[in-house]
Amino acid sequence: MRALFAFLMALVALPLAAQNDIPPAPYAYRQLDDPAQEAAAQDLMETLRCLKCQSQSIADSDASMAGDMRHQVRIRIAAGEEPEDIRRWLMDRYGDYVSYEPVMSATTWPLFAIPVLLALIAALLFWRRFRRRA
Repeated sequence: MRALFAFLMALVALPLAAQNDIPPAPYAYRQLDDPAQEAAAQDLMETLRCLKCQSQSIADSDASMAGDMRHQVRIRIAAGEEPEDIRRWLMDRYGDYVSYEPVMSATTWPLFAIPVLLALIAALLFWRRFRRRA
């Protein structure tokens, strides 16, 4: 019975151990040699959201996915790509959520319009209420 239990525990632990066997991408934790390129990469990485952590930028996150994204940013900056082109590529790949800088599009315009509309309605209601009392 103990052997069966040990075998089942090993089966459960095996996938967990395999997840840590993948080495990080080369530029996940290593900076670029050119200080100007590294500064551009760092500025961009601070405006990109880690999809696993969701509350941290990829510059701050220790998640393996954030490391892969940092690697992609650094090799693309080193290759001469512009930061906005890299942002657009990541947004095309992972969706608009990856960027902390929201983009107005056909699917996101209600997110920008509804708060303004609600504020206008609230202002109208307050104005009408206080106008009646005066």
